[in-house]
Amino acid sequence: MGGKTLALTFNITAECKTTRARVGLMKLPNYEVNTPVFMPVGTQGTMKGLLPDQLEDLDCEIILGNTYHLGNRPGTEVLQKAGGLHKFMGWNRALLTDSGGFQMVSLLKLAEITEDGVNFRSPYDDSEIMLSPEKSIEIQNCIGADIIMQLDDVVQTTFQNYDRIKEATERTSRWLDRCLAAHKRPTEQSIFPIVQGLLNPELREQSARQHMSKEVNGFAIGGLSGGEAKDDFWPMVSLCTGILDKKRPRYLMGVGLAIDLVICVALGVDMFDCVFPTRTARFGCALINKGQLNLKQKQYEIDLRPIDKDCSCTTCQNYTRAYLHSIVTAETVACHLISVHNIAFQMRLMRTMRENITKGTFPQFVQTFIDELYSGGNYPNWVVNSLKSVGINIVQS
Repeated sequence: MGGKTLALTFNITAECKTTRARVGLMKLPNYEVNTPVFMPVGTQGTMKGLLPDQLEDLDCEIILGNTYHLGNRPGTEVLQKAGGLHKFMGWNRALLTDSGGFQMVSLLKLAEITEDGVNFRSPYDDSEIMLSPEKSIEIQNCIGADIIMQLDDVVQTTFQNYDRIKEATERTSRWLDRCLAAHKRPTEQSIFPIVQGLLNPELREQSARQHMSKEVNGFAIGGLSGGEAKDDFWPMVSLCTGILDKKRPRYLMGVGLAIDLVICVALGVDMFDCVFPTRTARFGCALINKGQLNLKQKQYEIDLRPIDKDCSCTTCQNYTRAYLHSIVTAETVACHLISVHNIAFQMRLMRTMRENITKGTFPQFVQTFIDELYSGGNYPNWVVNSLKSVGINIVQS
């Protein structure tokens, strides 16, 4: 059985006295991870535009891989011969794999969902693949990630058919039991259950409480950040963190915008992942405290400043906005250079939050961050309301 084992220990080292934010140390078989943490996504066992040693230099402690895609290519036989994904890709730190469930949404035209699992038509060779809870765990056991996800029944966030949402929520709980029973490496890998229920508070609570009854090392919050309004998004996050055990890490799946990270840390989330930093880099966008710089714009043609004068990444230390503008979306090195900066930005943001939580200045940090992002003082209602719910009343500067 996939139980609560020393495959993961989580110690909270500091807590914000105002909000639910906390700092923790998550000890995993391959690395120790400081939380709150952002996990860059390396879907196919590689980060688009970055090498593993560069990620280490950027202070990245844990990254994410995709079970569905890795199971297809290179496949479990190759991964087993290589000794798992860590060795295969040359990554010496922590790894998390998703279950393949998200492909039910992203590859919906290729998938048929039944109680047995998800029957996919491969986008590579048109062959049929049955991804059952047992098969998902078998692949993840082979990949060897420190943290693995249960297979969940995923429905598009904006879907509104209650019966289908209820079915998916309850099926996710049934599949969790099957995943835990199939887990062959519980002393080396931790399964996280995934709380589902979309935007329905009763189903969310039902899912969270059912998962809380399991002997597991942490929890994931799924089914959000899929196009829903922010006013619908944050109450579901808050509901989940209000129920899930404080002593175990809470992972919010698919969230990576800076404002979302700050708000959700305040709401009590410890772990995040998203393709956003590297994907937006491929479109020529660099992340800064005020939002993004679209380096394709002509205004940067003769701008000889770095992306961010306060950033210590190698891109900001060696290249100008003008240089990046001249090669952006035309040369692959531009994607690489902006990705380095964007990952550095995410790492610095998380580190800054950890430092402020530890020093007891997290509410002040949030006010400063919000003021810089919304320089006109025109704060979105969802930002005001979400922060107010955890004791921060942001005020116009």
